[in-house]
Amino acid sequence: MAKKILVVGGGGREHAIIKALKKSPDCGEIWCAPGNGGISYDAKCKNIKATDVETMVAFAAEEKFDYVVVAQDDPLALGMVDALAAVGIPAFGPDKAAARIEASKVFSKDLMKKYGIPTADYATFDDPAKVMDYIKAKGKYPVVIKADGLALGKGVLICENEEQAADGVKEIMLDKKFGASGNHVVVEEFLTGPEVSVLSFTDGKVVKPMVSSMDHKRANDHDTGLNTGGMGTVAPNPYYTPAIAAECMEKIFLPTIQAMNAEGCPFKGCLYFGLMLTPDGPKVIEYNCRFGDPETQVVLPLLESDLLKIMAACTEGTLADTEVKFSEGAACCVILASGGYPVSYEKGKPISGLTNGQLEGESSITVYHSGTALREDGTLVTNGGRVLGVTATASRLTAAITQAYAAAEKISFEKLHKRTDIGMRALKAIAER
Repeated sequence: MAKKILVVGGGGREHAIIKALKKSPDCGEIWCAPGNGGISYDAKCKNIKATDVETMVAFAAEEKFDYVVVAQDDPLALGMVDALAAVGIPAFGPDKAAARIEASKVFSKDLMKKYGIPTADYATFDDPAKVMDYIKAKGKYPVVIKADGLALGKGVLICENEEQAADGVKEIMLDKKFGASGNHVVVEEFLTGPEVSVLSFTDGKVVKPMVSSMDHKRANDHDTGLNTGGMGTVAPNPYYTPAIAAECMEKIFLPTIQAMNAEGCPFKGCLYFGLMLTPDGPKVIEYNCRFGDPETQVVLPLLESDLLKIMAACTEGTLADTEVKFSEGAACCVILASGGYPVSYEKGKPISGLTNGQLEGESSITVYHSGTALREDGTLVTNGGRVLGVTATASRLTAAITQAYAAAEKISFEKLHKRTDIGMRALKAIAER
């Protein structure tokens, strides 16, 4: 029977989830809250803040949704899945206790230490003076300083010297740039090696990893400029070999799920492993308690199985019996951002080149809307820092990158900014094999 579904969130990740859910024969009416202008071509949108748990749950109950996908980190950390369960609505995503794996860096680091899951050496602090004493005593740079709580993927500072570290501590702990998230900090050793993102489905018992991906965090070409939420992605990540995948399953993925069970907070949903392939083997940089953005925009287009069935299996604990299959091909997503992102940028710039939010006649291209709005006259305009994600799928990565950039050239708005080197590191890794 067709299910009436609500997806909570309003960016490119949510758009990618909606596009994938719509392929399921069991997917009926689909809503998104708050959604955005571009998502409204694919789903009915309701303007409720993703963090307004009470209003969202009341809306879900009133509309009698059969299933809710809580895609954003904040509502998960606030316990939206628990609140939905209390009114009898099944949801995809971890409950509040399990969402701490992302919502508290201190919790996740202590979990890894206790259960022997490989990660960077670290110490945690709530006193700014003690942070600097520790950093000075160690005398090793670069050093990584992380805000404990959620900070829109931006609460991580890599400091090259003592002066930068002191500025970082001031920014996070004294100036409270990330609010209460900066009350506690984690100071970590700086790891080196290729980074890999692995999203995985789990029902709290088994882990079924998705295809690996490579994010590009810096605003400008050659990995320069400020850290962003992500300027583009490719999948699969060529550094993530079958041998490394097997090692990660044995030493990281399953031990993490077992650790969460042992702590009395089993994790169900999408668990994101941010990994560094160091000379000493794979180590966890971070966990996320949900799909990554923009990793989702390259991972889900390669999914051949039924996403709704997989999600329901995660909720119901039947993932072991559910097929999770990805194509052998590749995908590339190029983010089209507003000039000035991630600091300050203008909104309301008309977007040209799209028909109903997509490029006409491009079967291997999907445009995911991150920050767009629809004016009353139907004009699509920019409404965020990251505006669109242009994703191409192809049998080989080279073709996916070429096609994504060719498609991106057909879309324009004033002060558009994009990187021109998404996937170049991956191609270099393939060439060096």
